[in-house]
Amino acid sequence: MEQFSDYIQNELGYISITANSDKIVSVCFSDTEPETEVSNRVVKECKNQLLEYFSGSRKIFSIPLDLKGTEFQIDVWHELMKIPFGEVITYSTLAHRMGDIKKNRAVGMANGKNPVGIIVPCHRVVGKNGKLVGYGGGLWRKNWLLEFESRRLNL
Repeated sequence: MEQFSDYIQNELGYISITANSDKIVSVCFSDTEPETEVSNRVVKECKNQLLEYFSGSRKIFSIPLDLKGTEFQIDVWHELMKIPFGEVITYSTLAHRMGDIKKNRAVGMANGKNPVGIIVPCHRVVGKNGKLVGYGGGLWRKNWLLEFESRRLNL
C-alpha cells in the first residue's frame, strides 16, 4: 500500500505525519528532519489541523485514522480520544474507564504504543499525583503539551 508523508516543525521539533491513501497512520515526534514521500489530501488536512491546534484555534481533531494494534490497544486509543482538550486523567482512571482498575499497567503499555500522538491524546494521561511518566516523545514534550493546553483551555 502506498504511503504519503509530510511534517511540521515547531517548538517541539519535527512532527512527522504518515498516511495511506485516505487515513492517517502515524503522527510522531523527531529531533531530526524526517524524510518525506509524496503528500496527499489527508496528510495536508492533518498538517492543517495540527497547525490550527498549535495556533490555538483547534481543540478537537476530525481526521480519519487507520489505527493498527491489538483490539485492547485500539480500545484504549479510542478511550483516550474521549479525554477533553486541557483535561488530564491518571492511568488508574483510564483503567477504570476501560472496565478494570487492575489493568493499570496494561493501559499504560497500550498508551505507550499509540502511533498517532497529539490526535490520540496520550499526553493527557499522567501517573499518580499528577506525576509525568511515560511519553514516547519525551517527558519535556508531554509537559509542553499539557501546559500549552492548560493555557488555552479557556480561550
